[in-house]
Amino acid sequence: MPNLFALRDHFKEGQLYLNRTVIALVVVVLLTCLLIGRLVFLQIVQHDVFKTLSLNNQVRIVPITAPRGLIYDRNGVLLAENIPAFSLEIVPERTANMDETIDAINEIIPLTENERRNFYKQLKYKRKNESIPIRLKLTEVEVAKFSVEKHRFQSVEVVARLIRHYPFPEMLAHVLGYIGPISEKELSSIDPTNYRGTYYIGKNGIEKFYETALHGTTGYHHIETDAKGRTIRILNKFLPTPGQNLHLSLDIHLQEAAFQALADLKGAIVAIDPKTGGVLALVSQPSFDPNLFAQGIDVESYRALQNSTERPLFNRAIRGRYPPGSTIKPLVALQALELGAITPQFRVSCPGWYQLNGGGRLYRDWIFFAKHSGHGWVDLEKAITQSCDTFFFTIAHRLGVRHLHDIYTRFGLGKSTQIDMTGEESGLAPSAEWKRRAYNEAWYPGDTLNIGIGQGTLQTTPLQMAQVAAILANRGKYYKPQLVMATSTLLGSEPTPPTVETSKNVVIQHIKNWDIILSAMQGVVHSGGTAHVISHGLQYKIAGKTGTAQVFNLKQNEKYEVHKIKAHLRDHSWFIGFAPANDPQIAIAVLVENAPQKKTGKYIARTVLDSFFNSQSPPHPNPLPQAGEGEEEEGEEGEEISGETETETATPTNEATIEAME
Repeated sequence: MPNLFALRDHFKEGQLYLNRTVIALVVVVLLTCLLIGRLVFLQIVQHDVFKTLSLNNQVRIVPITAPRGLIYDRNGVLLAENIPAFSLEIVPERTANMDETIDAINEIIPLTENERRNFYKQLKYKRKNESIPIRLKLTEVEVAKFSVEKHRFQSVEVVARLIRHYPFPEMLAHVLGYIGPISEKELSSIDPTNYRGTYYIGKNGIEKFYETALHGTTGYHHIETDAKGRTIRILNKFLPTPGQNLHLSLDIHLQEAAFQALADLKGAIVAIDPKTGGVLALVSQPSFDPNLFAQGIDVESYRALQNSTERPLFNRAIRGRYPPGSTIKPLVALQALELGAITPQFRVSCPGWYQLNGGGRLYRDWIFFAKHSGHGWVDLEKAITQSCDTFFFTIAHRLGVRHLHDIYTRFGLGKSTQIDMTGEESGLAPSAEWKRRAYNEAWYPGDTLNIGIGQGTLQTTPLQMAQVAAILANRGKYYKPQLVMATSTLLGSEPTPPTVETSKNVVIQHIKNWDIILSAMQGVVHSGGTAHVISHGLQYKIAGKTGTAQVFNLKQNEKYEVHKIKAHLRDHSWFIGFAPANDPQIAIAVLVENAPQKKTGKYIARTVLDSFFNSQSPPHPNPLPQAGEGEEEEGEEGEEISGETETETATPTNEATIEAME
């Protein structure tokens, strides 16, 4: 049998090889096209994206916070400054495990729960590449401790920052306000780019009102870093624009005198330059330390301030609403003269009370509580100097609520003064229409009597009453109260004063009526009036008016006995005035809550005015005499408030307590 040999089919082998080659070539071409397409997509289509990512690996944009503007008083005394301090900060994007990192830091530098809480709050809305402080104001020992362990923390740095500091904390807390951590709500209303690297913002007072000017413009620099995030070099830098410096009309020496005059009392003092509207002093007591907020106040301390019965966070000067008491009487008298309701010679017989009609309710004069008698025959001048309620009950009834509302609003009551601060209350100048809207009730004659002596539903702030004093001092000319009198941008630059703003003046038809009213106000202090006790040793003339605001209503036959009343139910004491009477340089309003008998508004006003005139007159022998010393007190402690209806029954009236909703 012959051997069989398999013959190779070269044609088929060649065909198979060719097919495989074509397939391999097609695969190679397709893969090459895919690779080229991917390269085109990555390097051309997404060039900007990957360029940015690449730069971020080596270049970091770090914001440079602008120095916050400084605040000075009118004499150049620094009131708010920036002090250097070291803070411990974490960069979130370089942190693998935040909780572990914070726990590790806590082993070196103990952290409080408040510091942890504030850090995590900021972590929610800050960018991941921005450093967030977890501890402010490190001590030198803490800086040294962390520096030794720095190699363990690639995402944690010690950063030098400027921290806000107030050299006169309690004295200026209610004027300057304070700064605090930026909230999510505030972040939605500001430019986030301009606030990169900024963790605090003005919360109230001057700090909040002028936040834009004080903050400045944030700068930044590009930093080249290595793979571990360590800085290699600074590539370029764009400097920030510092915030503007503010120059206040405030006089720190007068502010201190007013602050010390109130001491441990509750109340407010506002002093204004009547020639410009510049606020010379604005004090609210009790007060608090704003540096606690600038450094990050803990929850317990903040709650203690919030829950304190003394209400130290409440700015009584611009937010406290009180019946003005008899300080309103010069306005009522001026309106009555202008409308011809009375003449300067008009007289009323005061038996110590007033009745709308025979057999009706008795509206008792304050003197009835002191001496169980009246003032006798009283003309306009005596009515103001002795603060005769019966006289003003009479003319208030003649004028009616419409004319009373008119004169009150013309002097700025019931509306904001538009001072350059935040949180001002407008008070209330009641009218018949207002009562109908608020209570769905008619306006009764008794309501008119109440607001005619500054009681009942009439509500004013100490700032508004200082404004009233300034308008009286100017004989109707009005300047808007202003705290900032100039701004400057660079250290040593010439301050730029703002435009002095005026409002609608109080225009009267008979100029001589100013003389009548202001002469009577001068008599309050210098001619045996209710404030004559502060006139001893004065070498300048004061035109003023005392007043009392009741905290509770007396019943028809109830007697006000100050020594038997609890401290928190005692009357509030007012004094408004200006000096010198013939050339006013200062207008003042003093409000003392639940005033002790011999520490009323007039004594405190005398102390502040003496300080303003730099002790040009011999010191008062005892500006704040103790009980039993000096002359008999002639304040209006017994002024009664009650509303009378058509059927001789009292209508509800608001108590003269502060309507102070924070």
